[in-house]
Order: sequence, then structure tokens, then C-alpha cells
Amino acid sequence: MVKRDREELEDAGSNKRLRYAPRDRLSALSDELLLVLLSYLPVHDLTRCEQLSTRLRTLASDSQVWKAAYYDRFVRPRAARIPGIREGNALNNSFLYSSKLSKWLEDGPLVKRGGATNWKRQYKLRHNWSRGSCKRTETEIAQRPPIPPLLVRLHDGIIITADSTAGLRAWSTRSRSGDSHIASLALDMHSSSAPSSLAIDSSGTTTHHIHISVGFIDGSFGTYCLDRRKSSLSRRYLHAPSTNGSIRAIAFSFPYLLTMTEAQLLSLYRFPATGDEHSAHENLDPPRLLSSLKSHTAWPPLSLAIKCSPTGVSTSIAYAMPTYTAGWSVGLQELRLSTDGIILESRLATPFSHGFKPLSASESHHGTSSPKRGSPSTDTAFPRFTSRSAKPTSLSYTHPYLLAAYSDNTMTLYMVTSNARELVIGPGKPLCGHTSSVSGAHVGDRGKAVSISAGGNDLRVWELEAGLSSNASRRRAVWAEASVMVRPEIQTVDEQPESNPVEDCQHNITSKLAAKAAQKDVMTSRGWLSFDEEQVVLLGETNQGAQALVVYNFA
Repeated sequence: MVKRDREELEDAGSNKRLRYAPRDRLSALSDELLLVLLSYLPVHDLTRCEQLSTRLRTLASDSQVWKAAYYDRFVRPRAARIPGIREGNALNNSFLYSSKLSKWLEDGPLVKRGGATNWKRQYKLRHNWSRGSCKRTETEIAQRPPIPPLLVRLHDGIIITADSTAGLRAWSTRSRSGDSHIASLALDMHSSSAPSSLAIDSSGTTTHHIHISVGFIDGSFGTYCLDRRKSSLSRRYLHAPSTNGSIRAIAFSFPYLLTMTEAQLLSLYRFPATGDEHSAHENLDPPRLLSSLKSHTAWPPLSLAIKCSPTGVSTSIAYAMPTYTAGWSVGLQELRLSTDGIILESRLATPFSHGFKPLSASESHHGTSSPKRGSPSTDTAFPRFTSRSAKPTSLSYTHPYLLAAYSDNTMTLYMVTSNARELVIGPGKPLCGHTSSVSGAHVGDRGKAVSISAGGNDLRVWELEAGLSSNASRRRAVWAEASVMVRPEIQTVDEQPESNPVEDCQHNITSKLAAKAAQKDVMTSRGWLSFDEEQVVLLGETNQGAQALVVYNFA
């Protein structure tokens, strides 16, 4: 092989292409410009940018970037369902992203907290709700089911349970240690009477105390207080037994307390007002009976609610109602009283038009409202239901949604219109998706509802606002996919940012298998469940008879 001369090598080297290292123009930009660029990225690209460098990780996690993403995905779609908003891709300019509270609808409290709100965490939380992705934990609370059954309520991450054996107990769903039990208290019951109803005051102004009311089989009721700082429960008042039967339902909003007895007697009490927080553990003076009404058509399941105002109090009772030849339907009564207990207004409503008659024909129903032409109740997109042959297994009312669950695998949603002129219950819309009897359902804020099957293996989340669009074809489409089956596993935004048909199919198969394996030994007891912003809690019972609190955490 002939060697090349040095001159030839020098000439060849001079003809080689010079290689330049790529210039990092992105790093030269200021943080302000980078934040503007990141705000245009979809969420899955935004999460990938966090892996590029320490600087980009900090900027891609900026709260204002995720605040805009939260608004575009979760707030603007809700604004598009407001009646009168133009259909189509182009939304009204008044709903473009802004920090004004008026544009955030019910998410305004998150904006009010300012820098205390972690918008990336809020986005992840809402994303997990929309996917049904969560972590499932269980806490055993009883070796065998008590008689009467255990009563459970959820408020601000605290679960309150009441039964004749263990008394009143409090549990934390946010405890990171192994023991989630907070406090317990033996119930002072007359003649060994057992608790029959339970309610929590959710209108309290302090987060340190939770006020609780318990109704008993002998017609008595008591009020209690949980001190979260001291982890202690104390009794504040115990009412004498009544001859009107057991208390089937109870509602508490201090200083008002509302009860419904087995004899269908609705009673409203008022405790002496105590404005001092330090007196939360002191005994209360006996309450004053403001008003008492007798009903002949209100049957369980019941849903009671109290709303206080400076000028008086408003109460509502949703109930199941038997009718002639038409089976079972639902009814709603609203009462508005002054602070002295004078009934200022009483209104009744049913899904029927004028002229229907319940089983108790002696009752007058002149206050019954009927749907009017042009109102939201005149919806021809779905079959109309005013009554069902079977009695509801569960009933939940949070204005404007009245949700009834049935044993035929379906639920019925009624839209309630309540204003100064009228009280109207529109025709029911069927909700399908469960594969077995629906034993319990609960409606929360922002049009979200959760339902559970009798076997406990089919927990679903419903977006009830999806059917409020003014376009009938869109309404039919969204109702067909209005529910999401909860899958008890961890799922984050980073892992599943976008929907993929193939991945979704594989994800659903593995999720269902995991759910069946996790829930093999647990079934629901009496269909009770409740939820808040971060979790769903239901009462489960194993095949061996032990009862447990099953928590689905979406955070």
C-alpha cells in the first residue's frame, strides 16, 4: 500500500467539513419568556420538560402554568354548558383564561387561596377523578356487624362512626401512620337504645371542632363535639326519648337541628346560640322546638338539609313516595322559617303534573308544582320517568340534583328548579352503567356523584353536569359516557397524560382484574358511601362478617 505524501494529507484535511456544536438558544432565554412558551405546551409535553434540566423542572412546575392548564381543561368546559353559551369550538371571549373569580365558577375558593393553592396537585387530582384512578386502603372497625347496622359519615378527611357496641368513634383518612383511629366515646343511651341516624355539621366556621348529632331508636337524639387538636370526643346534649318512634333521618347546622321520625313527624329545633369557640365542649341548654309537621307521604330513604341565614332558616326534605297504580316516585318539600319558628313558606314538588294523587288521598297537594313549557324539564332527548315500580334503595339531594338509585342496576336523575316563584322537579333521566343492583348513591358539589353496586365491585363516578348542554345531540352523547368506573390503583398525569385506544384497552383489562382481586373479600353493607374532594369512603363487609372502611384516595 502506497503511503500518501504529507502535502496530500494536508490538502485533504483542509477540505473536510467543519463540525460545530449546536448552540443552546433555549437556555439563553429569560425565565419569563420560557414560562410563556411552556404555557402553550400540552400537559404530556409539559411533564416531559421537567426531566430535561433542573431549571426546566422548576419552570415546568410553576403554579401559574398549571393554573392555566387547569382552567382550560376543567373550568372552560363547565362554562360551555351554561345555558345561552354559543355551541361550537369557539367559546365566548368572556370565558378565556383569567384570574377573575367570576370566571372560575365553583373553583373560586382555589383562586382565593392565592399562593397556597398547588395547581399542579389540583390538576393531578381532577385528572385522577376523570380517569377513575386511585389508591385503595381498608381499615377494619368491627369483627361482626352490629345490630342495628353501623352508621358512617365523612367530613373534611374525618370519618365518624356510631353503633351500639363501640359507641361514637372518629377516624382519619389522611393518617400516614398505621393507626387512623382518633377518638372514641361511649354513647349515653336511654334504656340501651341504639343509634339510628347520624349527621355532621358541615357549616362550621372552625376547622378545629366538628359538631355531630346522633338520633336513636327510642326517639331521642344527642349532640357531640370532636376536638381535632386534642383528639377527643365529648357529649354536649342528650334529648329525652319520644313516643313518635325512632329517628330515621337527622340534619344538623348549629344552632338548628332537623329530625324525621318513624311516625313521619318532621321537627325543627334551635339550640341557644353560643358564639365562643372555647365553649364547644360545654353542655348545651335544651333546644326550643320551632316547628313540627306531620306527613303521610314521606317514606325512606330520606335526605334532609338545613341552610341558615341571618333572617331565618330554610330546610328541605327529599323522600320516596308511593302513588296509585304508578309505583314509587320521589317528592321534595321546602320550608322557610323565621328565627322565631314562624313558617313563612312551605312548598311541595313532584315529577308529576297537576292532578296526581298519592296513596294518602286525604292530603291536599295544591303546592305541587308542574313542569312548564320551555323549562329544563321539557327534555325530549331521553325517556321520561316520573315513577318506578320498585322503591328506591338510596336517595341523595344536593341542589339542583336529586338522584335515586334502584335495584334494577339503574339510577334516575331529577333536575330541581327552586327560585322565588316556583319549586319544580323535572322528569327523571335514566343513568345506566352498573351491572348489578345499585345499593347506594351520593351527590356532591359541582355536579359530581358516586354510586356503588350491591356487590361492592362496581364503584362509579358520574359527571351530572354533562347533560346540561342546550344541544340535544351533545347531551345524548355525553350521557352515554357520563360515568367512569373507579380502578383501585395509582395513576398519575405523568404516566397517562393522553388517551390512547390500545393502551386504554389494556389498561381497562388489567384494572378490572386488579379490582376484582383487591375486592374479592369485601362487599358493601347497606350501600353507604360518601366522598369529598380527594377520596371516596364506603362501608364494606367481608365474607366472614367483619366490617371495614374502604377508602379510595384520588390524591
